[in-house]
Amino acid sequence: MTTKPVRNVVIVGTGPAGLTAAIYAARANLSPVIYAGIMHGGQLTTTTEVENFPGFEHGILGPKLMQDMTAQAERFGTEIIYDTITKVDLSGPIKKLWTDSEEIHAKSVIIATGATAKTLKIDGEWSLMGRGVSTCATCDGFFFKGKRVIVVGGGDSAMEEANYLSKLCSEVILIHRRDVFKASPIMLDRARNNPKITFKLPFTVSSLQSDATGLTGVVLENTENGEKEEMKIDGLFYAIGHTPNSVVFQPFVDLDDHGYIKVTNYTKTKTPGVFAAGDIADPHFKQAITAAGMGCQAAIQAQHYLESLNN
Repeated sequence: MTTKPVRNVVIVGTGPAGLTAAIYAARANLSPVIYAGIMHGGQLTTTTEVENFPGFEHGILGPKLMQDMTAQAERFGTEIIYDTITKVDLSGPIKKLWTDSEEIHAKSVIIATGATAKTLKIDGEWSLMGRGVSTCATCDGFFFKGKRVIVVGGGDSAMEEANYLSKLCSEVILIHRRDVFKASPIMLDRARNNPKITFKLPFTVSSLQSDATGLTGVVLENTENGEKEEMKIDGLFYAIGHTPNSVVFQPFVDLDDHGYIKVTNYTKTKTPGVFAAGDIADPHFKQAITAAGMGCQAAIQAQHYLESLNN
């Protein structure tokens, strides 16, 4: 176990929030270091075309956007370490973080570890992400204009996704394993009254069908009698929630009922010198552009915090 000198800013996570924070912190001469974790670039690495990030008239591939943001952060002096933070002690003026082989000391920490979309963990689903399978209708719905898609889920987010997709797709089929929903009555009624949305209950997706181009269909299983049937579709959207990657930071941050970090005054957590940005602190929007904006805020607030230490 090795110990390095005290860093000004340690950023945990390398999605749009973490990388934007790094760009701003590096340009402020704070010499930030990023610990990339297991998924460098976050959820955008599983997305194909990104068409709603400003500045790219014809869109950009998600991995390419993350590659370019990484290069930009490094150009200004950010150090990126491809390792995972497994333990922290964020109390006191010097924050301590650990990987399996290193102890890190920092004056400030920006948490940008994001949230992981829940899926059904079906064989082959990750190889089809961006090729017919998605966890974000707002991000990918445009690519299914005039096509037939299914939405898996039974909560408000599933109803919202289905209604959103109905404006773009020829048909939206909502799959739910029960005939009882967690969705609020108003959201459920809105989906049921939408002529382009049909409900298929009580079913779950048991397997995926695909060819060289991507997803072509699914096999559905009735959760009551086990009967199976095939359905040809162009897209599958998971809307069964996200798991914030926040556990390691307890008890130094407050979490809401779903595990998202609570922030006040933009990105401040309850611990002085510790900030949270992006999906880890945003249970509502979950967009690359909002994550980037929070990353900017966190870096500037970390800079102000560090300046206050010298006054």
